Amino acid sequence: MSDAKVAVITAGGGGMGAAVARELHQCGYEVALMSRSEAAEELALELGGLGVRGSVTDARALESLVSQTLDRYGRIDAVVNHTAHPPKGELLDITDEQWRDGFDMLILNVVRMSRLVTPAMLRGGGGAIVNITTFAALEPELALPVSCTLRAGLASYAKLYADRYAAEGIRMNNLLPGYIDSLNHTEETRSKIPMQRIGTTTEVAKTAAFLLSEGAGYITGQNIIVDGGVTRHV
Repeated sequence: MSDAKVAVITAGGGGMGAAVARELHQCGYEVALMSRSEAAEELALELGGLGVRGSVTDARALESLVSQTLDRYGRIDAVVNHTAHPPKGELLDITDEQWRDGFDMLILNVVRMSRLVTPAMLRGGGGAIVNITTFAALEPELALPVSCTLRAGLASYAKLYADRYAAEGIRMNNLLPGYIDSLNHTEETRSKIPMQRIGTTTEVAKTAAFLLSEGAGYITGQNIIVDGGVTRHV
């Protein structure tokens, strides 16, 4: 077993998840990745880590990811909860099933992962969890009704978890990206951003790495916005 710190990253095969995996690998972490396709397995092979195929909405897949990580490395120091995008649509046209799917994807995934990794972090003397959400959790947009609503709820859960485990040396923060180059954005979108550019997955990854690091050791229960100045609240 390695003495290096170990990070678990969900939806780690592409986009922001893959960028986080690469950044943490460069920081010296062993990485354990999961995605619904073979992408996480392929990236894990490249980085010398563990790759598991599965969905964050599947409790058994999360259990398998954590158990395989502990079997291979004997520890878990960091978790980055990243997901795919939830259902979109006209506010009142979104079905009950779509709302439930969104809950599984955006809140219950973090709850389940927290249950699974907290005992290992307690045994190891501490740890840190970062949930990648969205700037719209704090400034809701009609274009993202499920995401906005449920990720606002996740902000409350993170605060409660942080309060409960701060004294045990385990931290949880939410990272709220704005418009990032993991997706295609229009010129109109770019022009709305005070920095006048789309953010990069690398910038998100470096922020996640900081939040997991000792340099952020006194930061917990917070919503860290990485959006080029889009959000306007004070």
